[in-house]
Amino acid sequence: MATKGNPGDNRTRRSFSVFVIFGLCCFFYLLGAWQRSGFGKGDSIAHEITNKADCSVISNLNIKTHHGVGVKDSNDLRSKTKVFPPCDDRFIDYTPSDNEKLECLVPAPRGYVTPFSWPQSRDFVPAVNVGYKNLTTESWVQFEGNVFRFSDKVQQFPHGVDAYVDQLASVIPMGNGVVRTALDTGCGVASLGAYLFKKNIITMSFSPKDSHEPQIRISLERGVPAFIGDLDTIKLPFPSRSFDMAHCSKCSIPWTQNDGKYMMEVDRVLRPGGYWVLSGPPINWKAKYKTWQRSKEELEDEQKKIEEIAKLICWEKKHEKGDVAVWRKRVNKDYCQERESRVTICQSSNVDDIWYKEMEACVTPYPKTSNQDEVAGGELSPFPQRLNDVPPRISSGSLHGVSSESFKEDTKLWIKHLNGYKRVNKIISTGRYRNIMDMNAGLGSFAAALESPKSWVMNVVPTIADKDTLGVIYERGLIGMYHDWCEAFSTYPRSYDLIHANGLFTLYKDKCGYEDILLEMDRILRPEGTVIIRDQEIELIKVKKIVSGMRWNTKMVDHEDGPLVPEKILFVVKQYWVAAGENNSPSSR
Repeated sequence: MATKGNPGDNRTRRSFSVFVIFGLCCFFYLLGAWQRSGFGKGDSIAHEITNKADCSVISNLNIKTHHGVGVKDSNDLRSKTKVFPPCDDRFIDYTPSDNEKLECLVPAPRGYVTPFSWPQSRDFVPAVNVGYKNLTTESWVQFEGNVFRFSDKVQQFPHGVDAYVDQLASVIPMGNGVVRTALDTGCGVASLGAYLFKKNIITMSFSPKDSHEPQIRISLERGVPAFIGDLDTIKLPFPSRSFDMAHCSKCSIPWTQNDGKYMMEVDRVLRPGGYWVLSGPPINWKAKYKTWQRSKEELEDEQKKIEEIAKLICWEKKHEKGDVAVWRKRVNKDYCQERESRVTICQSSNVDDIWYKEMEACVTPYPKTSNQDEVAGGELSPFPQRLNDVPPRISSGSLHGVSSESFKEDTKLWIKHLNGYKRVNKIISTGRYRNIMDMNAGLGSFAAALESPKSWVMNVVPTIADKDTLGVIYERGLIGMYHDWCEAFSTYPRSYDLIHANGLFTLYKDKCGYEDILLEMDRILRPEGTVIIRDQEIELIKVKKIVSGMRWNTKMVDHEDGPLVPEKILFVVKQYWVAAGENNSPSSR
């Protein structure tokens, strides 16, 4: 039955509607002005929106929150805003270590431009964005005008990456969705990951920080997933059974040292039935020992030890030809009687409790199976079917508090949320955003809703999250990593085009300062990049006040279900500005 509302309700709704129309139209005017598609080509969205809405409508609205938060007058908020200055130019490439923190905004280099769209970005990178003109001393990089052009004939793959991938595909099932997630250790500039996209394989690449040749920065500029890291003493930031394939080509990792713990760490993150590829030394040592300037005896002994460790941890050798050898991890422990008796089995009660845990010379146990043909941990459908199938960690009850039904509902919910985002920012699915991060990824449903060859998503599961969902994300054929957002992320500045944060500030409100998290978001966000923050209104008001001093343009809008829902969404566009105090508009580049 209809009820009579408060006489002021209609005025409030009308005022709110005028406010939203005015705000959104002006937000998109700025969005179109700032968010270029690269090298001076503007987006048309601003013109569309401006033509359809009256941006001259300005109202003296007394906006109050719907949930008792008590938003103060906007002028009062602005007067108390802390303005963050630009960092000195020497911090252009600033990548924090040892929890050091700056209270300034990391600048882009002068002349910075939006990277090329995929797939052009695979082969062309704006030189100004990465610097390091000494790259041209490498035979696989050409300096052409103002861009670097990358050949597919890189050092690791002298006959070309395509030819190398074809060789692997003759042994490993590629292109049919069986192998979907891959790990490339010591990746160089992630050329393998760049070309594996053609097989619909998404590769997580990593390499150590290198001030001479920032390989991970180049990888991300090419539009390929990557992070700064190495196989050293700390476990990799992934759950067990993450990857369908792991790869090393001339990666200089001492596989046989420390009782084989590096191979055991790869085994931990490799899915039962997954493949390990070793290319380069010591494989094919008889033909290459002179080229590698190492003795036959040393190389022969190294390969013999690798073969022994692989057998102990229950990998079956499937192929060796030329410089390439391929092993396959057995599907369950029934094939691994020698492993059970001759190697140490890790005793941790939670095999995915790995954050800041040291690597050990022990083998992660297989999940239990009932027969010899069963795949430990559950068999996955080929991609893309596995994207929306109920993941084994959920269907088996291993992830407490998440049922098959709630998983399906979450998937539907994020399709709805994404559609809501697209009504506000209509360029989300156009390819303008290639490198995307979800800072609090949950079950990975935001990334699943976005799934497209035009983009990829780094799904981050905070180490303080209520549920460890990263294993589920990998079982969906997506990628991601663990991280604590009280610390800096393992990447260079200007790595991501779009950052999504759902409930992140509510999660961290008693853990560390919002200011630190937002400054880190600014560091890894590209100029003219976008942030979408979904959270409780009271937390978003705090966030909005901080970012008003960070050269971010913002607009807060209601939940898709209307203004009475306490959850709101903050849309952000990072302004274009560069080092040395220049605040050039994009049109003047």
